[in-house]
Amino acid sequence: MTFDKEKLAKIREEEKRWEETTVKKFIEKRPERKEKFMTDDGFEIKRVYTPADLGEDWDYLEKLGFPGEYPFTRGVYATMYRGRFWTMRQYAGFGTAEESNRRYKYLLEQGQTGLSVAFDLPTQIGYDSDHPMSEGEVGKVGVAIDSLWDMRILFDGIPLDKVSTSMTINSTAANLLAMYILVAEEQGVQPHQLRGTVQNDILKEYIARGTYIFPPQPSMRLTTDIIMYCAENVPKWNPISISGYHIREAGANAVQEVAFTLADGIEYVKAVIDRGMDVDKFAGRLSFFFNAHNNFLEEIAKFRAARRLWAYIMKEWFNAKNPRSMLLRFHTQTAGSTLTAQQPENNIVRVAIQALAAVLGGTQSLHTNSYDEALSLPTEKSVRIALRTQQIIAYESGVVDTIDPLGGSYYIEWLTDHIYEEALKYIEKIQKMGGMMRAIERGYIQKEIAESAYKYQKEVEEKKRIIVGVNEFIVDEPLDVEILKVDPSIREKQIERLKKLRSERDSKKVEEALDRLRKAAESEDENLMPYIIEAHRHLATLGEVTDVLREVWGEYRAPLIF
Repeated sequence: MTFDKEKLAKIREEEKRWEETTVKKFIEKRPERKEKFMTDDGFEIKRVYTPADLGEDWDYLEKLGFPGEYPFTRGVYATMYRGRFWTMRQYAGFGTAEESNRRYKYLLEQGQTGLSVAFDLPTQIGYDSDHPMSEGEVGKVGVAIDSLWDMRILFDGIPLDKVSTSMTINSTAANLLAMYILVAEEQGVQPHQLRGTVQNDILKEYIARGTYIFPPQPSMRLTTDIIMYCAENVPKWNPISISGYHIREAGANAVQEVAFTLADGIEYVKAVIDRGMDVDKFAGRLSFFFNAHNNFLEEIAKFRAARRLWAYIMKEWFNAKNPRSMLLRFHTQTAGSTLTAQQPENNIVRVAIQALAAVLGGTQSLHTNSYDEALSLPTEKSVRIALRTQQIIAYESGVVDTIDPLGGSYYIEWLTDHIYEEALKYIEKIQKMGGMMRAIERGYIQKEIAESAYKYQKEVEEKKRIIVGVNEFIVDEPLDVEILKVDPSIREKQIERLKKLRSERDSKKVEEALDRLRKAAESEDENLMPYIIEAHRHLATLGEVTDVLREVWGEYRAPLIF
């Protein structure tokens, strides 16, 4: 299944002749643009790609194979979108649980097929709404969840046995998953029926996002507790979404996004195996989360390369036997960092291009950003346009009718191989450092991302990279976009609800549950999920549960890295 050597040699000769004759004559009349044509990680792109660029040893079955079979380059499932479309999610959540519940019901009515929950900053870092640190942040970037009461309201009237729910939460992921399980239980839905994802990716918080609470080691323990608990008790749930999205948003290029995300995945797999669980017991429920950026063809190749590379790592490095353990199933979100406040309607086009790249790259789930998100939380109108973008791709574009339609393009295959090889070099270097945790502690990952971000911004400022409406094609006109404003009285409403909860609950049972959690946390490796579930069953607040773990483990302060 390799290319014939004589034919490749003939192609190389013909390409050289073409360059020296046809191209040279044409350029004399019509010169090419002056800028260099480069991949995001700095490799020059040729004018045209042929089988010769793939090489004499390029083997179709080895590199690509067929969808649903190793190495999964062409897709994780045998029929892909011919069987069913990707899950269409719109990341949503703001203000109170009541307001977010209304938005979720609206999105489901508009044809969304899965929920994606955004939590406010206090919820993400373990503070109740009445904590002094929460002032000014309650309900701003997501919904405020202080207790099981809020969680009940958030999913009121939404059947949790029918809807797949993704929750973007990390340091306090155990709390939100515990509350979700309890709300489902109240609906009569058993844990084994639940479908969805909790992000639970603490390593990328130290790298790129910053909503960590505890030091790395206990944080990793909590992450692995969730993975192991779900493997035993919530088998259809994805207990982690290993997230390259935030790494890319922080400034990484496409190769770095793949490399650092999969390196995080390797660290989690090692941690769970070290706790005594067989790789095939849990690896099939690991999920990933990638960014869809603007470079259309490079993004498609990125997804394909990541899928092949993870399959190789799981099979060859971890000796996984079950093919499901080798699947890189991923959610995609279009790139928030590419949205511009200038000429915001342009973002509709950007999002459409990025969403199409995700679909052509074989995503399992997709969120499309709203055009106004560089200005505020999205309005119902802008959210509907974002959702309609996915629906038009699914139902009108025709790109879903065959699997991996760009597979076999010489450029796509060269680019897929290139990203695979360069990402693998990064991963091998990180392993030589002692793994991702050690690389983070040394500041290596942060430094690589910072340098990439600086390079990108410099290109924008020097107009080597054009951002339409920002550094070129600028118009001077007033901004005419509806802005969604969050009610500033939300914190007072949450505080009143907390007062009522504390006056009505059985305080003794809360204290006893928190004390059992404290003792379990002081042990070396007892799984904390059952204790956290029990604490929330007795209406302990998110802040109270987190404070118990703060007392035992302390809080992390990132060192200054120069």
